[in-house]
Amino acid sequence: MSTEETKVEETLDQEVEVEETVEVEETPETVEVEDAKDPRDEKIKDLTDRYQRLMAEFENARKRMAKESTQKYDMGAMNVLEKLLPVVDNFERGLASATEEEKETPFVQGVEAIYKQLMTVLDGLGVKPMDAKGKEFDPNLHNAVMHIENEELGENVVAEEFQKGYMYKESVLRHSMVQVAN
Repeated sequence: MSTEETKVEETLDQEVEVEETVEVEETPETVEVEDAKDPRDEKIKDLTDRYQRLMAEFENARKRMAKESTQKYDMGAMNVLEKLLPVVDNFERGLASATEEEKETPFVQGVEAIYKQLMTVLDGLGVKPMDAKGKEFDPNLHNAVMHIENEELGENVVAEEFQKGYMYKESVLRHSMVQVAN
């Protein structure tokens, strides 16, 4: 072997060693160990977690504010609607007091048309009258002002409704004023 051949072999051996060293550094296990130790990755992980938490908190606050806004609107609407119910009662009393002859007059027909229009508007807003007569007394829906003994009706049954009650969406707008049997 000549000197040149020996040098070429040594050079090849060194290149092989360098290649082997590079291969060891590039294995996934080595990369993961280095990544776990990198403070920048920890900082990224921490900031990502904080960002996700802030976004969740913001979304919850947005939903809470929308719910509170809806509740405030409903409370305001209930106050206005409560003030309109006596007007509805007066329309009903006025129409009930009209005789059969008067019901044919244009005036009474006009009042009846206005009453129907008002009831349609209230219905569109979510106001529904409660039907209490003949149903079981429920203190959440009814206000008992009288008590009678009547064996034909069952226990705690509404015998008569003196003033109609109304619901606004899922809430009681006004309790029905009723007479309860037995």
